[in-house]
Amino acid sequence: RRWHPIVIAVTGSVGKTSTKEAIAAVLSSSFATFKSWQNYNDLLGLPISLGRLEERHEYAVLELACDHPGEMKQLCQMVEPFIGVLTNITPTQLQYFGTVERLAEEFGALLAALPRGGVAIVNGDDELMRHLLPSCRATVTTFIPSAVQHPQITWEGISGDIVDKIQLSSHLLGKHHFSTLLAAYVVGRQCGVDTGEIQHALANLHPMPGRFNPLPGIHGSRLLDDTHNAAPASVIAGLETVKALPAGTRVAVLGDMLRLGDYEEEAHRMVGKVAASCVDYLVVRGERVTLVADAARKAGLPEDQVIITSTHEDAAQVVRQLIVETRFRDAPVSGEGAMNRAPTIYIKGSEETRMERVTERLMAQPEQAHDALVRQTPGWKQIVVTRPTRPTWVEIDLSAIANNMRQIAALVGPQVRILASLKADAYGHGALKVARTVLHNGASMLGVATVSEATPLREAGISAPILVFGYVPPWQMREAVHLELTITLYSLEAAQAASRAALALRKSIAVHVKVDTGMGRLGIRAEQIDEVVQLVKGIRELPGLELEGIFTHFATADSSDQTHARLQLARFQHVLQVLEEQHLRPPLVHAANSAAILSLPEAHFDIVRPGIALYGLHPSAEMCLPEGFRPALSFKTQVAQVKVIPAGECISYGCTFYTERATTIAVLPVGYADGFRRAPTNWGYVLIHGQEAPLLGRVCMDQSIVDVSHIPQTRAGDEVTLIGRQGKASLTAEQVAERLGTINYEVVSEILARVPRVD
Repeated sequence: RRWHPIVIAVTGSVGKTSTKEAIAAVLSSSFATFKSWQNYNDLLGLPISLGRLEERHEYAVLELACDHPGEMKQLCQMVEPFIGVLTNITPTQLQYFGTVERLAEEFGALLAALPRGGVAIVNGDDELMRHLLPSCRATVTTFIPSAVQHPQITWEGISGDIVDKIQLSSHLLGKHHFSTLLAAYVVGRQCGVDTGEIQHALANLHPMPGRFNPLPGIHGSRLLDDTHNAAPASVIAGLETVKALPAGTRVAVLGDMLRLGDYEEEAHRMVGKVAASCVDYLVVRGERVTLVADAARKAGLPEDQVIITSTHEDAAQVVRQLIVETRFRDAPVSGEGAMNRAPTIYIKGSEETRMERVTERLMAQPEQAHDALVRQTPGWKQIVVTRPTRPTWVEIDLSAIANNMRQIAALVGPQVRILASLKADAYGHGALKVARTVLHNGASMLGVATVSEATPLREAGISAPILVFGYVPPWQMREAVHLELTITLYSLEAAQAASRAALALRKSIAVHVKVDTGMGRLGIRAEQIDEVVQLVKGIRELPGLELEGIFTHFATADSSDQTHARLQLARFQHVLQVLEEQHLRPPLVHAANSAAILSLPEAHFDIVRPGIALYGLHPSAEMCLPEGFRPALSFKTQVAQVKVIPAGECISYGCTFYTERATTIAVLPVGYADGFRRAPTNWGYVLIHGQEAPLLGRVCMDQSIVDVSHIPQTRAGDEVTLIGRQGKASLTAEQVAERLGTINYEVVSEILARVPRVD
């Protein structure tokens, strides 16, 4: 207000930053022009950006963004725009606005704020904008992207003719950027910039980091890094551009699109349908984006060309393999044709999904990531977006699980297959994400305790073999056959039930025989060798059954005393010898759990079955994991309230604890219904600001109380660690287990399903 620059405000659903940059480039050719910094465009960021404004600036080109109703009006009151540019109105931020019509009303606040004598520049192709014009006092000018004549889209950029055969060109990629060029052209002419100056400024406009920016990829591939953010319209525009550009194999790597409210499922499925017609391979990373994968399959993209991953590392690894497999098939030896036939990788996702981490892993020169990619500052690199559905949650480090999987593979060698145990929702870590992660990192089979544990894995598209370790009752055999599971058998009666189910469904089912060598649980006793032989023969003769494996389980492999484990191993080896002598030994033999992988290499056989080690937890106090394994689970909550309790007052149910002095307490929204143990002993303490905060009184169903008298900086909203690391302090599952008188298996497996898992 003191320096009176002419303010040009740019808003819309997508394309705001590119349009702001284009307008600023045009005006800078003739005027001292300020532009808002990066995408500091909201009520908090814009004032920070305006701190760079100087008295010399004649124009200020400002990007305005709104996350909640009413914010656009406040932004306009702050900057008093004279020219307003509205790029488009498509579904974004519907989590807060509900409908696209309400979002349009919010953008309309910019037009309504323009003064009489001002100028509104709007996208004439956008139907929703027409309803906003009656409230606008300013002169309205439109730009019409669909009217561009002779559009050209190449790897060098875009070009096309507008009115009077004026050609506009730019190094920006994609048909959707004609809107960017036209908006900048109209603003430039409105401000008196010569047409030639406008053309020159736009011709020198290059993509910004994270906004459809081409980068050299590994093995001669081309990356299209579009990872700044994602909305349905921008993803579809990107996919259509990938289709239009000359390329060899086309791969899209997509993350979730967030903040879409009730439109979320429809939007993801719409993108999947478009992807099926634009790319050869679709790699997705995330949760909601599995809807994209499902829709792409249904739209005709072959099943084996749609890959679902859960980590950035796995997504990048899948793409690496695709590049290697396709580059020699697609690309000529050299020359321009080689580049036009190079594999092209399009990478996009909402900012919270941090898909730039995939791009970095695929760059030919990753050392240039700091300048080439978005969110590379130290501050951004420390941000972890969790978005739990309640203030108590479990964080799962899937990268740690991938690392642990690779550590196990290195221990057992390439000749031994790995069956990853996912019992009890992957020991509380989330079976589906863990399944995808281990399968991408070396596992060839999965194991669960029950048919019901396998069902959601199959429903989510997991096609790898799944062995049910536990009892499958006769009435559930048909479901096991239908789901193409592998079942455990230890009696002829169960084998006959499985055979009947297989015949009824006209399918076959793989089975593994369980031998009890000294655990005393399920299985046919090893000393009953004749019965073992008869069972194996019976299974081989029954129609519909495929005898695939035989296994046992160790009771004390995690002990420093291996006497019983070696006795079990000897008994199992005797069974195998007898079967082999009669040519009855099944193809797959397995015995080693996590502890035996470490302590009994002679028990590795054909397959090993890691469980607790996958999650970076020690098999026992006597059998610790070697260096290189990492815990994957952290259990956290937040401080709900801080207050002072006078001396002599009781705390929690039963008044088992009375304060001896005035005590500052923190109330935590976590209780025994979350798996935070109440009795006979509780956790003992938690970590707040890296310090131990002792529990006071009894743990309630949903709440607990801790003493923070010695942590005066404690405030409501502070993060509390129940398992994991906080600063230099840590509270491990093993420490908690020792306090509770149990094992780490139970501690993590008992964290209830109502506690959201985030990664």
